[in-house]
Amino acid sequence: MSDMGLFEGKKGLVLGIANDRSIAWAITEKLHEQGAEIAFTHMPDVGDRPKNQRKVAKLVEPIGARFLVPCDVCDDDQIATVMDKTAEEFGKIDFILHSVAFAPPEDLTGPTWNSSRAGFSKAMEISAYSLLAVAGAAKRKGILSEDSSILTLSYFGGEEVIPGYNLMGLCKAALECGVRYLASELGPDGCRVNAISAGPLRTVSAAGVGDFDQMTSLYAAVAPLRRNITAEEVGKSGMFLLSNLASGISAEILHVDCGFSKMGAPAEDYGQTK
Repeated sequence: MSDMGLFEGKKGLVLGIANDRSIAWAITEKLHEQGAEIAFTHMPDVGDRPKNQRKVAKLVEPIGARFLVPCDVCDDDQIATVMDKTAEEFGKIDFILHSVAFAPPEDLTGPTWNSSRAGFSKAMEISAYSLLAVAGAAKRKGILSEDSSILTLSYFGGEEVIPGYNLMGLCKAALECGVRYLASELGPDGCRVNAISAGPLRTVSAAGVGDFDQMTSLYAAVAPLRRNITAEEVGKSGMFLLSNLASGISAEILHVDCGFSKMGAPAEDYGQTK
């Protein structure tokens, strides 16, 4: 059997790693293990202290990041600059991993009916529209290879009501719809577009959503596998969807949640101690 990795000779761009607990980082580790060459963006820093840049650099520089630049996804000029840098460094790329989401805490923690107009707009712009903006900029720049893949990250709260997920659930519903439309529109160019809907992991995003411990306990009790997922499992699944192993898969929302999302009610042993 060949020792070549699935991503030998493949190049790509990862947007949105926050720290070593990010789902995007779990996927990145698997891409790197398989030989991918990767460039990265980070959230712009405010003021003179490059806090975000340093945090991400500590992760990506040891794995040979081709570059690390700031990108405010609300700024089309910054997105265009990233695509220019990507074209200059790589020419064409084979994958984009989009891991960007945000809602103002005061709008996220309350009921959806109490979301402010400005907060709703900001959350949708960053969490859903940014995928369209990034994909559109890459297409206009002509940097997507003829066998490329775009992957974004969602959650079950975009399909069904998850108390505490609130405004972000509306954003993920829009994001998943965007995946389907982008898949249809970019498909003729050979580009696949998919999303992973992961079960609960203790990430920065999860910290602002409801009672995390209660959620993980529920998943472990209800999911067919009777446990929660691991970051490594999501990492492997993301790597798979971005690879040629998934060449026939597009416009899909892949649930990596130990089967939780397919349970209409808890199993008969729910609540029983072992």
